[in-house]
Amino acid sequence: MEIAARIAEGFIGMFQKGGTTFVGLVTGIIPLLIVLMTAVNALVRLIGPERIDKVAMISSRNVLLRYLILPFLAVFFLTNPMAYTMGRFLPEKQKPAFYDAAVSFVHPILGLFPHANPGEIFVWAGIAAGITKLGLGLGDLAIRYFLVGLLVIFIRGLVTERITAIMWARRSVSEGQSQGEESTSAAGAPSAVEAGGAALAGGEEA
Repeated sequence: MEIAARIAEGFIGMFQKGGTTFVGLVTGIIPLLIVLMTAVNALVRLIGPERIDKVAMISSRNVLLRYLILPFLAVFFLTNPMAYTMGRFLPEKQKPAFYDAAVSFVHPILGLFPHANPGEIFVWAGIAAGITKLGLGLGDLAIRYFLVGLLVIFIRGLVTERITAIMWARRSVSEGQSQGEESTSAAGAPSAVEAGGAALAGGEEA
């Protein structure tokens, strides 16, 4: 009986811990997310989607802005996953690099702007819990996380753009070679009219 009672206490205790965590979220991060999302939506309405799109078009012209400012604007204003639609202003060759930069920034931004990716706030919450237990402040961690994220997405954008350019060039070469082989085989093979004429001439000679 004592063993069964301990098992029951442990089972109920697990759900009590979950309830405590839920209460902490309700009184902590959830109101913050709601206020942040409301404020950002109001800011977008005040600025106007057209102006944000214009800034995005200007940012896409420079490599530094393309993989630093544009991913930040996309993730901050449009949030995950709508942020990736900002890549529509880029040429096809640069879209994979922008996506790589934007998708890599949805976590580093959480420390300062958790509204950008609320569905995965547990990533930041897990890191923050460990730092809090050590008695350290979260502000310094959030800023470092953010700055390192900017550096990482810039590097990833440059590398992915280079890889895409190499793959694009190889694709163009292979397509050119296949088209050349098709034209050569078409030129070497006799047409149906020529083949029919040759056969008719052979029949008359016989």
